[in-house]
Amino acid sequence: MQTWSKVGKQENCRVAVSLSVATWSSSLPIAYRLYLPKEWAEDAPRRKKTEVPQEVEFQTKPDIALEQIRAAVAAKVDCGVVLADAAYGINTEFRDGLTELELQYVVGVQSSMTVWEPGKQPLPAKPRGRMGRPPRLLQRTAGHQPVSVKQLAMSLPSTAFQQITWREGTDRKLRSRFAAVRVRAAHRDYEKAAPHSEEWLLMEWPKGEAEPTKYWLSTLPLNTTLKALVKMAKHRWIIERDYEELKQELGLGHFEGRNWRGFHHHATLCIAAYGFLVAERNRFSPSARIGNLRFSAPGPAPEFRPRGAPRSGRAA
Repeated sequence: MQTWSKVGKQENCRVAVSLSVATWSSSLPIAYRLYLPKEWAEDAPRRKKTEVPQEVEFQTKPDIALEQIRAAVAAKVDCGVVLADAAYGINTEFRDGLTELELQYVVGVQSSMTVWEPGKQPLPAKPRGRMGRPPRLLQRTAGHQPVSVKQLAMSLPSTAFQQITWREGTDRKLRSRFAAVRVRAAHRDYEKAAPHSEEWLLMEWPKGEAEPTKYWLSTLPLNTTLKALVKMAKHRWIIERDYEELKQELGLGHFEGRNWRGFHHHATLCIAAYGFLVAERNRFSPSARIGNLRFSAPGPAPEFRPRGAPRSGRAA
């Protein structure tokens, strides 16, 4: 299994947007770029002082992320399910861009995001009048409105939430209560001629909490089980774990320069070193089978004879 994950990391007040590839056992960044706020990108003296390349223009973090993913697809990197947190998942253009690339995703969304309840969608366009072009845009009425994902989750019966265990933690199995339903996103669909496609809404409501705590949208297939949805949604932990090691053990978070090129050179060296470390771990540990790296150990030489073994043809 391979996933692609978006991670926005803050290093000493610098935010980098990165793309990682991951198996069930390990991950590695394959793209890493500094995010420039709009005021920075449009400040010529600052750009000159920090040697920001002329071709670098302001882009939102989801725009940078989608550009990185497009580059990975163009480079024929093995495709996986795209995972991202709510900072990216809430962006409709980001999700639509993944769909255009024919990539499946499981992305976090905010509790305020609006969707149509299961089985519902916006109303069709108004009937054609006697004159003018036929109306094309979808409609809403006072009594036919989308709801927030939080409202939807709170309206579900308690029996809709099932306890799911998704992996072993350091000292216990990790489990929580989840529910999943099929919905359509509602963002600006009144400006469209067709509704958004139906997809999964996954909700987590831990036992003892007053309300749900996390939400995801996913384009995984209709026959995907709840446990499989949860396991994929929760797999971003491995990227977070590996980034902590990158920062603390390999120095990714220790850059103190003020230069665009220096920042990216520092990150490249740290990631290259971590790539070597990941390869060695997979080579010499049981996780090689999980990571599917297919390293093979050579067999013994034809003339090899264990110490103390009798020689062939020698009398007893």
